[in-house]
Amino acid sequence: MNFKHALQDIVRPTTLIEARQLSAHLRAKVLIASETFQHTGSFKFRAAYNAAANVSQSELFTASSGNFGQALAYACRLLGKSCTVVMPHNSASVKIAAVRASGGIVDLIDVAVTSRQERVDAIARERPDAYFASAYDDLLVIRGNASLGVELAALDGQIDAIVAPVGGGGLTSGIIQGLRDCGKSIPVIGAEPLLGNDAARSLRAGCIVTNTTEPKTIADGARTVSLGARNWEILREGLSAIVEVPEKEIIETVRLLFHLANLKVEPTGALAVAALLTDPERFRGRSVCCVASGGNVDPQVYRSILEG
Repeated sequence: MNFKHALQDIVRPTTLIEARQLSAHLRAKVLIASETFQHTGSFKFRAAYNAAANVSQSELFTASSGNFGQALAYACRLLGKSCTVVMPHNSASVKIAAVRASGGIVDLIDVAVTSRQERVDAIARERPDAYFASAYDDLLVIRGNASLGVELAALDGQIDAIVAPVGGGGLTSGIIQGLRDCGKSIPVIGAEPLLGNDAARSLRAGCIVTNTTEPKTIADGARTVSLGARNWEILREGLSAIVEVPEKEIIETVRLLFHLANLKVEPTGALAVAALLTDPERFRGRSVCCVASGGNVDPQVYRSILEG
């Protein structure tokens, strides 16, 4: 199978949900832009397909906790290319299975022994003709994610801000770039786990600050060591603020989205709404679009959160 489509023709438009019960609970007008219904269950397909479709190499590899990996594997399958994904051994089993189901090769590592970057460097030496697609620090990835920003630009005049999760910065930098492409200046606020708050610390320091180890947050999509350099160039000027979200608020928001919005999200996907729970005064009475970035959560983890 080798069907190459323009990105705008293959992505699913984001699903906008007027969350009235959730809005009443949070005392803000909440519009959810849900990427849980995107191909492979997260916004990452936008980035992965754009990268895979626009490089000449037939073999690609990446490092991912899961969402970008399965998105890249699926994109490569559509395009008749091959894909290897370096993943932490403790990644969600549903994400490991999804990479394999799409034809991707899973390369599991113990990050306490071998870092993602070390394994990526080794693969690059072994396969010099393959293309390394960073899950966030790649211009093709940023351009792919900008397609979501273009969609959200249509909300100009209807919302006061967009809130989106921050891990490596690929999503937020893409949204900012997409808004700029449309000539819109809707404020973009990042939502980051407090346990992995390198982006917030970077904004305060005025330069990229790196975590010493991968953060042990339940939001596995945000277990990044640092922002990407290409993302940083956009984020340091384009982000209005970052809300640092404690673990209990992430967990509580997964429950709230299930009970009050009938929406299944993974912990990383709950970060944007969790920012409203963390800093209610910032958002009270405002109209906010919260990006639910993905819904690929391990069933056992999801069950334990809901029953918590």
